[in-house]
Amino acid sequence: MKKIRMGVIGLGGISNVHIGGTLKSPDAELVAVCDIDPDTLKVKGDLYGIPENMRFTNYHDLIACPEVDAISNCTPNNVHKEIAIAVLKSGKPLASEKPMTLNGAEAEEMYRVAQETGTKHMICFSYRFKAAARYARHLIQSGELGTIRHVYGQYLQAWGEFTQMPKAWRYTKAVTGTGALGDLGSHAVDLVRFMTGAEYEDMVAHFGTFVKERPALSNYKMNYDEKGQRKYDKLVDPPVMEEVDVDDFSHMMANMTNGSSVTFEITRFGFGRGNYQRFEIYGSKGALVYDLDCEGTNEDRLQACIGSFNGQTHQFNYVPIPDQFKTDQMQSFFDIINGKGDGMPATISDGYINMLAMDACEESAAEGKWVKIPTKV
Repeated sequence: MKKIRMGVIGLGGISNVHIGGTLKSPDAELVAVCDIDPDTLKVKGDLYGIPENMRFTNYHDLIACPEVDAISNCTPNNVHKEIAIAVLKSGKPLASEKPMTLNGAEAEEMYRVAQETGTKHMICFSYRFKAAARYARHLIQSGELGTIRHVYGQYLQAWGEFTQMPKAWRYTKAVTGTGALGDLGSHAVDLVRFMTGAEYEDMVAHFGTFVKERPALSNYKMNYDEKGQRKYDKLVDPPVMEEVDVDDFSHMMANMTNGSSVTFEITRFGFGRGNYQRFEIYGSKGALVYDLDCEGTNEDRLQACIGSFNGQTHQFNYVPIPDQFKTDQMQSFFDIINGKGDGMPATISDGYINMLAMDACEESAAEGKWVKIPTKV
């Protein structure tokens, strides 16, 4: 079978996941890249050995290129929809980043196009591909935990504390939609749906912003290191400051269709944390603890306490993860294209549901009330 020829639109940090997964897959190859910044395009094009004629500054040209079979959309959130719709209408398989769009209205539009075209696709909620999360899903949905009562979820990072970091697009509402909520919280909200198989009924949320101004990008000159990673050289001191209009943290509670109660703690100000996740799931017959990056290793692990004896003795033990639950995000996309998908990656329908939950959290935080969420699309 000939390799899937991949094109990547948007060459920021998240594209490294898509490109890295493509390069290590036996089923695909990277043939084209696209970015609106010519310097970025040159650096990344040279780094990956992409011919000049396969480097694009206009995403329409990459989509139309006959030598591209499938496409990754790694752009900022405000252009996810327009690019994704263009790819879906082209019929070329799409792997698009999360959050899927800026809001539920955009998500509905993208969902309708996906339904009309039937184009193969995947929304990249990365933690669906962690083996511990997949095994947790299997145990929960097999009934090992009984009736689910509670989920307590944390997703903590620390990079918000770097207050002199340039004000990147993730701090601008018009470009990103929300801050920590969409960046981290969308993953957490999806992961609970994925593991439990339940839908959200209503949510309440509280947002906050600790650092209300950050140095404008105009204070810096962007360069690249030898690995193609961006770095910023200061041009102006003291720097010109710009307003931050998104949340640094989001705390949420939710009720789900299985009767369980869920609590989320999401922040970019978790001092000392890298990419830390912890989800405790409590049922009537057992409990699980999924964690990621607890010791700075980016390792995913699962603890279990199942059965009356373990419950009475309070025994939580780390459990080995069977090989059948181990997978890779981009390989899963290529499996979808080749008709071998396992049905677990997020679809545009999942992304739409996720955006409805994000909208509910925004409304709740603004108005201080519980907000109902449509459970079907």
